[in-house]
Amino acid sequence: MKQPRPRSLTASPLAGNRSIQRRAFLEKVGAGALAAAMAGGWAERNLAAEAAGGGKPWQPVSDRKVRVGIVGYGVCRFGADFGFQNHPNVEVVAVSDLFADRRDGLMKACRCGKAYESLEVLVKDPKIEAVFVATDAPSHARHCMEALRHGKHVMTAVPATWGSIEQGEELLETVKKTGLKYMMAETSCYHAACHAMRQIYRAGGFGRLVYSEGEYFHYSTTPIGSYKNWRAGSPPLWYPTHSTAYYVGVTGHRFTSVSCAGFRGKFDASQPGIDQYQNPFTDEFALFQTSEGGVSRMCMSKSVQGHVDETGRVYGERGSMEGLRYTGAMETLPDLGRPPLPPGVPEGGHGGSHGLLMHEFISSILENREPLVNIYAALSMTVPGIVAHQSALKDGETLKIPQYRAPAA
Repeated sequence: MKQPRPRSLTASPLAGNRSIQRRAFLEKVGAGALAAAMAGGWAERNLAAEAAGGGKPWQPVSDRKVRVGIVGYGVCRFGADFGFQNHPNVEVVAVSDLFADRRDGLMKACRCGKAYESLEVLVKDPKIEAVFVATDAPSHARHCMEALRHGKHVMTAVPATWGSIEQGEELLETVKKTGLKYMMAETSCYHAACHAMRQIYRAGGFGRLVYSEGEYFHYSTTPIGSYKNWRAGSPPLWYPTHSTAYYVGVTGHRFTSVSCAGFRGKFDASQPGIDQYQNPFTDEFALFQTSEGGVSRMCMSKSVQGHVDETGRVYGERGSMEGLRYTGAMETLPDLGRPPLPPGVPEGGHGGSHGLLMHEFISSILENREPLVNIYAALSMTVPGIVAHQSALKDGETLKIPQYRAPAA
């Protein structure tokens, strides 16, 4: 099916409608009200330049190399796409995929001479100390636990668990028992806008968030290819983290309850008798209560014609942010540039997030600290989507969400 080309609306009489509305509003309230607003600290700024960073050089923290195994080289080729093979503090010891041609491709992409036929065999290699799990989503939690139980630190593709809260909590107990590093590679967390929001939030530039939004639109009339066809007909908010990161990954706070509604699209993979999940929805839209007392709307949508996007917005008591445009009371903002990468490490896909996520994981091992998206954050981004889907199946019934927080130090 031929998808429509996006069109610019700059020539439309509706273009710039927001600025027209603001101008009309200010003309009505007068200069006095504008001066009062400015005196109260109101300001609007485009932060694109600040978010781009000042070109600060990377500073090594160690000269040792973390010995890594990489598992999974499917349709998305994520095994090689996060750049482990380019990091000066990494040695890729071995790779694995269930299919021989993919193993060969992953070995070549990672410049590695050793491959194993499965993750279960790879994790027995005593030389490997960390594993990147880039396998099918239904296997993420199981594969991560297998690696952890063999003494390996783990970074995993999203989500942390696939539709099973119980398996997610088993994963949590495994991380706690082993004391090893666990990180979920949620790409939204290192989008330029999400990272800037997190820095401003931590500095007090938003205050408490009154309202926030996270959106993952991925229009596709046919499912992306997947191992055992796991993507076909899957519940939309079982894959929630590109959206939920725009609250949990900004504030560090949690969703406490949810009411969710679903949309029934017309794709073949979502029809009764075809869908392996007995899931009637192609799109889900969830309204969450937050631990700050605010409200958050999160969605995963497949039906909006031609629309593919991952984005979010935050609105707080002291300021708000849409994309890289901040409006608020904070005059001197913190450093908004994303962390510098070692020479030769590309930013990679998903908004330049892949290299940063890999670097954060390796740095957490070298510095012996918690990674940005640890097990508590990972479950707090993943599990709310599972509960939201349950709510949608119950016609929007408000349901409580389990809470995951690290013990107080």
